[in-house]
Amino acid sequence: MKCNTHLKINNDLCGTVTTLEEGRCVVTLTTTPEMGADAQELVHGGFVFGMADYAAMCAVNDPYVVLGGAETSFLKPVRVGDSLTAEAMVNETKGRKRIVPVTIRRGQEEVFKGTFTCFVLETHVLGENKG
Repeated sequence: MKCNTHLKINNDLCGTVTTLEEGRCVVTLTTTPEMGADAQELVHGGFVFGMADYAAMCAVNDPYVVLGGAETSFLKPVRVGDSLTAEAMVNETKGRKRIVPVTIRRGQEEVFKGTFTCFVLETHVLGENKG
């Protein structure tokens, strides 16, 4: 399946799609020193959230998908050098709205869980026409 969204994303910061199926996406990421927030090499949560957001967008896989909201929990700290896997699956569709749970794991250990509310727009959020 071809990815139809977020085509210019920086994979070094948000991860790389490794599985893409209808309504499901898996993204992997190895955290880098640039993501570190302190001397103990704690990764800033924004990078973890960005990975989860990217996985949700790709699970929806429409060029005009946008994030409307998210309920998230950071379950364990992430360190520089950790290998992460995010799995996102669309579990509800109502018109333009998609509900997408996302889990990020380090090995078998869950480090992040969230539910992303996404919307598929008719045109680009910045005004570009679809098609």
